[in-house]
Amino acid sequence: MHDLGRLDELPADYRAALARAGLVPLWPSLRALLPPGQPRPATRPMHWAYEALRPLLMQAGTLTPIEKAERRVLVLANPGFGPGSLQASAAMYLGMQLLLPGEWAPSHRHTPNAVRMVVEGEGAYTTVQGQRCPMQRGDLILTPTGLWHEHGHDGTAPVVWLDVLDLPLVHYLEASYHEPGERQAVHGSASGPLCPEGLRPAPGFQREGGRYPLLRYPWADARVALLALGERRPAQAAVQLEYVNPATGGPAQNILGFHALMLRPGQRLALPVRSPAAVFHLIEGTAEVRVGETVFRLAEADTCCAPGFTPVQLANRSADRPAFFFVADESPLHEKLGLIETRSVPGASSPTTLDPA
Repeated sequence: MHDLGRLDELPADYRAALARAGLVPLWPSLRALLPPGQPRPATRPMHWAYEALRPLLMQAGTLTPIEKAERRVLVLANPGFGPGSLQASAAMYLGMQLLLPGEWAPSHRHTPNAVRMVVEGEGAYTTVQGQRCPMQRGDLILTPTGLWHEHGHDGTAPVVWLDVLDLPLVHYLEASYHEPGERQAVHGSASGPLCPEGLRPAPGFQREGGRYPLLRYPWADARVALLALGERRPAQAAVQLEYVNPATGGPAQNILGFHALMLRPGQRLALPVRSPAAVFHLIEGTAEVRVGETVFRLAEADTCCAPGFTPVQLANRSADRPAFFFVADESPLHEKLGLIETRSVPGASSPTTLDPA
């Protein structure tokens, strides 16, 4: 492939004339925009250890009252996007949020979609459009675009959760904003029964109002579903379930995808190489995640990020206990844009979701 001309090869007066006219020559940047073979992601493999993060988050609780913070969050920043970046991948924002006993994070709504994966503690809740969602370890709680939501804490110990938002994409599209609201009146619970063998809710449960009939996905149900699936699938097959919207049968939200994955004791799993970036948060157990040539050893509540088009291997470091992951990725966005791509890897196992019982 022949080299293309560089910008500095053009005469200075010509470059100045282009700038005055609001014009930029394409050819010096063409290879960066359209690299050969596959993209060159800014997203880097990254590991955020909860053991290191937690003391800093608790210190934030003593330094900044909730009234000044509104949302007391430490952002999990990927260095590939530069100093002070507020994103983990091209379309995903991650943050660890702390709520202390007696605190209330005021009601607001915003254009980015968000989910909360509860990391530790109990006694807190999220209220979404008047539906109260208790927060227990491993629970997934949705706060979709445009829905009012607030957080409160009636317990006695700190509660921490992982926020996952499509904020980088919505901000890039110049569509990101929020509106403050009044404290919500609670008029129901957002918990609903799940099919015992999957993460598709049983028929009959509906929340008034709309497109998101299920806002809270209890970890207790997801864990049981993964164990049941693991008993039926071959020993080295992937045991993964998708959090879905029961109104559509599709992903729980529009832009990002969310999954629960189990590794049996001692299991190693090579995932297909896919175009979307992915985030792996370890709910239970101990694991190793290899992203390309980079190896991360994860303890409970650790989080790591893998760029798209990069081989990922998961391993359970325990010989007698399963390991459970929460996985977030950009696959719904890639599918909507017609960009989804999977490249085969020897030994890779495709995750499977269950149909409703």
